Amino acid sequence: MGQSEPVLVPEVSQSRIEVRQGFTGADLLLYGAVIDPRGPNGARDFDIAVVLKGPAEPIRLREKERIAGVWMNAGSNDFRSAPSFFAIASSSPIEEVVDPLTAAIYELGTEFIQLSPTGQIEPEEQARFSRGLVDMRERLGLYQEDPQGVRISEGVLYQARIALPSNVTTGQYTAETFAIADGRVLASATAEIEVVKVGLEGTVVYASQEWSLFYGLGAIALSLGMGWIAGQAFAKL
Repeated sequence: MGQSEPVLVPEVSQSRIEVRQGFTGADLLLYGAVIDPRGPNGARDFDIAVVLKGPAEPIRLREKERIAGVWMNAGSNDFRSAPSFFAIASSSPIEEVVDPLTAAIYELGTEFIQLSPTGQIEPEEQARFSRGLVDMRERLGLYQEDPQGVRISEGVLYQARIALPSNVTTGQYTAETFAIADGRVLASATAEIEVVKVGLEGTVVYASQEWSLFYGLGAIALSLGMGWIAGQAFAKL
């Protein structure tokens, strides 16, 4: 990046979000400054876009079709890597500040999410499943767009708020901020946010990941024990 390019200094209100029992979501504030080396006399007007992405995960999407009055699975498509959460907030609508190719390169919108489908599938069918996945997660609040979600003060300071719903996936989240001018992304910077389960749920998740064998054996033993207790109870009736 040349000396005339801007510098982004991003911050987040919470670098760690704890998911406890009864978690109803969180309001995340992403803010910072964009510094133009040209100084106040030669400073440019920047647009800011903030993209928050959750951990990627594989997913199988099934398509249902009504056959003889009954809804049945008619097809499916696997995605190797789809973000569990995706939100973009910008100071102006993305289509007004960059062209579609630039938006696709930087994933500046839900229609530009790189979903990585697997297997052989026709392009039109792939596009239909991709739109279906995005639409489904938009309705769940997991994919979001806010074309007026970034406020810029004095041409230097910016802030955006992104709501995390209660059904978010735990893991490492990445908040990437872009400074845009003259149809180009001139600078970007990244901040990390960790979403973790705590309390009893967190202990169970940790045990299942770190001691998977003992966790599995314990689950089997618990199931057998509950089955035996239920059998004894019904035998006395």
